[in-house]
Amino acid sequence: MSQLYKIGLTHGDTNGVGYEIIFKLFERAELFSLFIPVVYGSAKVASYHKKALGLNSPFQLVNQASEAKPGKINFINCYDEETKVDFGQNSAEAGLASYKCLERATDDLKNNRIDAMVTMPVNKGNVQQAGIAFTGHTEYLEQQLSLQAGHSLMILMNDFLKVALVTTHLPVAKIAENITPEQVELKLRLLQYSLRHDFLIPMPRVAVLGLNPHNGDNGLLGNEEETIIKPVINKLTEEGKHVFGPFSADGFFGNGLYTQFDAVLAMYHDQGLTAFKALSQDNAVNFTAGMPYVRTSPAHGTAYDIAGKGLASVNSTQQAILTAIDILRNRAFDAESYANPLPKSYQTRIDYREHNEK
Repeated sequence: MSQLYKIGLTHGDTNGVGYEIIFKLFERAELFSLFIPVVYGSAKVASYHKKALGLNSPFQLVNQASEAKPGKINFINCYDEETKVDFGQNSAEAGLASYKCLERATDDLKNNRIDAMVTMPVNKGNVQQAGIAFTGHTEYLEQQLSLQAGHSLMILMNDFLKVALVTTHLPVAKIAENITPEQVELKLRLLQYSLRHDFLIPMPRVAVLGLNPHNGDNGLLGNEEETIIKPVINKLTEEGKHVFGPFSADGFFGNGLYTQFDAVLAMYHDQGLTAFKALSQDNAVNFTAGMPYVRTSPAHGTAYDIAGKGLASVNSTQQAILTAIDILRNRAFDAESYANPLPKSYQTRIDYREHNEK
């Protein structure tokens, strides 16, 4: 029997669809044979959601992840304050509850009490309304896991497409100043590494998008392609890596060129993710690469428009969990493959010229 990993799930925004999805997921008993779930949430809020939606998946309270048992929804009560559930509405209460559970789960991830973390969607505005500086999970994890700022990589993925981003949650006015040779090279190297070690693609083919419309039209609309992006592509190509571009984003996606590559590196959030979400189905996953820890999430948001109505799909969250398990297994296989390299074989050097002269 393969190892049952402990997968932590944060409950996300308490006015969204997080609990509905979590409890619907575990109506499928077969999932318990794949991993041990540890839910980080509020028992009071969870009970309210179950009753309001008529869901029947029972959960078992545990004090810490080490007590989690197979075959059960192990629930860590991280937030015991009275929290009003108001489906589909913004509130500082919901923001604080989502943050407290994320905080506890991240601490367990950092200390290897769980093997991976799957985060349900939060509302950044609600967290900030609670007086907490929060711009997104990616940036939060970099800070809490003591990673250098910008040294992780957001990858949105489904069965046929992976899109990574050079910049993530930045105002549009600040994007160009953050597209530097150093940043483009860093993200390309992180993407190449992840494709090889997290997804076991031995020689990944990566497409790089330009920054400006029509790739700058030979300098008429900007010169970042020529002065920043192309030199980085050339540098990695000379190292033997399969990196191509830059491509103009509209033609690249419009003509289906993404089907010829293992991944795409976009310069900014909407350049890559607008096309990705238009093309993806409801099984898309957000993966934070470049970390020694595994974190995934469903690619959708809090879905306020359907919260409390019983309409939420579990597909993206289920795929996020399965992706986390696959990455854990791939990393273990990759580490094992390189654990005991064959010793170098030393041979006596022969000067063939001298030998032939004898």
